[in-house]
Amino acid sequence: MTLLFLLLLLIAPYLILTLLGRWVVGFSLTPATRARVGLSLFFIFTAIGHFIRTGEMAAMLPGAVPYRIELIYLTGVLELLGAIGVWIPRLVRLTGLLLILMLIGLLPANVYSAINRVDFGGHGAGPTYLLVRVPFQLFVIWWTYFSTEQDWFHRKAQPNNSFNRSAS
Repeated sequence: MTLLFLLLLLIAPYLILTLLGRWVVGFSLTPATRARVGLSLFFIFTAIGHFIRTGEMAAMLPGAVPYRIELIYLTGVLELLGAIGVWIPRLVRLTGLLLILMLIGLLPANVYSAINRVDFGGHGAGPTYLLVRVPFQLFVIWWTYFSTEQDWFHRKAQPNNSFNRSAS
């Protein structure tokens, strides 16, 4: 249920804003901007969880990890900063990259939690929960990539210098 709610937080604003763009004359947002609204809501919601359910989230980390409570607070602060940073034009791409790295870094905690059946956020279902959680995490990574206008896989056109060489 939690993952479904989080999925709706991501995509519902995009869909609503897309419909508004079709129905309201003069209202137009780029697809990435529409996606960023949901991304911000997603990270604000998950960040709040870090401050309200700190103990349950700390249980998602192996006991050998030091400063578990502090790490939960830190990641909550980072998520809040990310929710804001995606709206600062000079920082949007860097923020997106850092959020993606954080999401990748958090995945092992989700795997650990599912394997150890930590009773928080669906992880109590055990390893089968990962069949949903891992694809969801990959989707959030992709959504972050898309909404922060990353372009890691696009080739940059190289200037054609053949004209310059023949002219000299």
